[in-house]
Amino acid sequence: MKKKMIMLVSMILLLVVNVVSADTFVSVDGLSQFDIDFVTISGDTNPTSGYGQVTGDYRMGKFEISNDQWNKYASSTLGTERPAAYTSWFEAAKFVNYLNTSTGNDAAYKFTADVMGVWQDGEDGYDASNPFRNSNAKYFMPTEDEWVKAAYWNGTTLQTYATKPGESLHQGDGTSGTGWNYDWATNPPGPWDVGSGSEELNGTFDMMGNVWEWMESPWYSGDYSSGSARGVRGGSYGYYDGRSSSSRYYSVVGPSYESYYIGFRVASTVPEPCSLVLLGIGGLILRNRKR
Repeated sequence: MKKKMIMLVSMILLLVVNVVSADTFVSVDGLSQFDIDFVTISGDTNPTSGYGQVTGDYRMGKFEISNDQWNKYASSTLGTERPAAYTSWFEAAKFVNYLNTSTGNDAAYKFTADVMGVWQDGEDGYDASNPFRNSNAKYFMPTEDEWVKAAYWNGTTLQTYATKPGESLHQGDGTSGTGWNYDWATNPPGPWDVGSGSEELNGTFDMMGNVWEWMESPWYSGDYSSGSARGVRGGSYGYYDGRSSSSRYYSVVGPSYESYYIGFRVASTVPEPCSLVLLGIGGLILRNRKR
């Protein structure tokens, strides 16, 4: 019996490690649902200086949030897989809040009506290192460190570009499944459907080109006022060379700004594997008893 239990635990651990990391959400009206795929970014190694220092494991959205996902959240009947551009930082933050509250988690960002605030000392979820984000939230916009690490960190160094070994930055056409969308790569030019180009270093798509992506972080360290500028990363389809897609390049935008060149992606905490293991073991034991 002991041997069988060890085998069962081993089987469950393998299932947990290899599980597809996709979370499902229901639209506001309850009539449709959408999935968000995540890739896990390990905290085992980190840069020793500069951006990308994140000590714990977390998940990064595999794709930019699409119009289809945005419109289902907004209970709209229209939508495509193009990235949800023309979205302000505040709108992106409210989308993330819905991902949390609709799944029984704490909202990441504090809004009173349409005015955003920060979490205060003494409030549940307050973290002095980042009062923008409720530390109890499961879903959030990535800080610049989280975004940079997911895009460019290869376990040893921050790469200039988010390319896999053996591949270099090059334009795609949106149909071949390779390359990136920068320097007006498509005809007509514009964002392509998320995931139309090359898979990147850590399993993401379109962290270079397509649309700029909002960072959660305030641009000026410690400036947690509602109107403080936020960074954007990754470049877009309308920038004339690949430099804006590199790890060295960033820009700064006010949080109420909207542009066809700017979208966002969502990050998440890593689910605790213990509960999944226990549930799986329980299920296997019950099935074994029924035999």
